[in-house]
Amino acid sequence: MESTLEQIPTPFTQPALPAIAPATDAEILAYLRCTCKIADLATATEQNSLVLKLCEQLNITLSDEEWQAAGDAFRAEHRLLGATETLTWLDRQRITVEDWSQGIRVALLTEKLQEHLFGENVDSHYLSNREQYRRVAVSQILVNELSEALRVLQLLRQGQVSFCAAALEYSKGKRSKENGGFVGVRFLAELIPEIATAIADAEVGQLVGPISTKFGCHIVRVEKWFVAELTQDVRDYILTTLFQLWLQNHDSVVARGWQDNL
Repeated sequence: MESTLEQIPTPFTQPALPAIAPATDAEILAYLRCTCKIADLATATEQNSLVLKLCEQLNITLSDEEWQAAGDAFRAEHRLLGATETLTWLDRQRITVEDWSQGIRVALLTEKLQEHLFGENVDSHYLSNREQYRRVAVSQILVNELSEALRVLQLLRQGQVSFCAAALEYSKGKRSKENGGFVGVRFLAELIPEIATAIADAEVGQLVGPISTKFGCHIVRVEKWFVAELTQDVRDYILTTLFQLWLQNHDSVVARGWQDNL
């Protein structure tokens, strides 16, 4: 009996975890550096600075009423309906009221700058690229290998499994796996180019694929096409797209200038 008892492992005792103090700004910055995440944040910071300087040069300003309305809309969207909820949210984000208010200000100025720079170009851009601003509801199954995609596609076409069930079982994409394949409503311009090209003429319910991209092999099903029209949402998307392209071009010019000085 003693020898048997000696062979039974004793329960594992977890060591007591040390208390962890909230990360300091310096520690957060160090984490961003060592995880190679700082470049994108640096670019966004530089773009915000550019926006503020351009708005100052172009005399683009905000009224107190616009600023207040945007803050109210943000609180309503995030269900920050009272002072307690708002302060709790700010504490969780580790920011002050001033930080949050400045973020609202920059976002509004960015919208005004976009309108100032590209507002007159939206209609012509839309007419020249109308197909790219069709919206489509799509589902997909994403797998790693072409052979696996072909096998799943065969199962779907033979009716041996539903698209939803196949997505839940086989898809490697987080959103598609969680939602039975459905990944949302997108503009064609938002999709990976290979997918946008492949489904451009697809009919509702049609299976398309496999489509090979850098992410793997996609089997896509078109759920619904929406009528192409220049709604406010489409207009806002075009303004943001034109502005981002302009910023990227600006960053490229700055980078070339920096390299020339090496």
